[in-house]
Amino acid sequence: MANVHPVSSSSYRDVLRIVRGMPTSDGAGVKLTRVIGQPALDMLDPFLMLDEFRSDASSDYIAGFPSHPHRGFETVTYMLAGRMRHGDNQGNSGLLTAGSVQWMTAGRGIVHSEMPEQEAGLMQGFQLWVNLPAKDKMTAPRYQDIAPERIPEVQLAPGVKVRVLVGEQGGVRGPVENIATDPLYLDLHLDAGAMADIDVPASHNAFAYVYEGQAKLGDGASSELLRGDLGVLTRGDKLQVSAIGGGTTRLILVAGRPLNEPVAKYGPFVMNTQQQIIEAVEDFRAGRF
Repeated sequence: MANVHPVSSSSYRDVLRIVRGMPTSDGAGVKLTRVIGQPALDMLDPFLMLDEFRSDASSDYIAGFPSHPHRGFETVTYMLAGRMRHGDNQGNSGLLTAGSVQWMTAGRGIVHSEMPEQEAGLMQGFQLWVNLPAKDKMTAPRYQDIAPERIPEVQLAPGVKVRVLVGEQGGVRGPVENIATDPLYLDLHLDAGAMADIDVPASHNAFAYVYEGQAKLGDGASSELLRGDLGVLTRGDKLQVSAIGGGTTRLILVAGRPLNEPVAKYGPFVMNTQQQIIEAVEDFRAGRF
């Protein structure tokens, strides 16, 4: 059956392409998988990078991410397992625990560190980099640290629940607010054989990343994703998600309004022109962050 969607005015998304992450390391040698920000998918406006970290070998993560700068974008850390301590040069500090999210707007500049607060056990989660529009790149830095109990869970269909980190789903809004790209960030949990329709802003670029089990997204010929697959999605205001393969499926679904602006990148600095990158480097070296 080519199309199982009910007759409606909705436009359903399909999988445009599938991307596999590549092993890499960052910080002081933390082993991770880079999914966005690699040769196969350099960026998906407004998303600049997506890393998955997942290991129960402490040697893979114990060195952490010592102090490093950012300017011109936002970092989103979503912890699935483990604990990460963060601190910065403005006196902010906090602890990210399993199930928590931190949305950090680096703006004009911040120097921070992210260090594991454990010596053994599973460390798992994601870090997403989200671009800022030109008018907001030099805004004051800010954090939104969200504890696990503040993230609402919604039962969308039998065997389907979703944690709403940011945006709206099932009549509830996530706790992260006032983000320039009006993003949607969902963590979907599907029992074996379960299926649900997910609302996605029609104008946004979107992707889904499967981190447990297998999923079928939409009706396209290349719509089945395995664990570790990222599906870049076509446009539309809904996505049909099904758990396949006989087991539990978990995935993140992320969407954001594209900025359609020039992007100049140099390590931890993301601006609109090369001259702005030079200024960022000079400001950092001069201690103006």
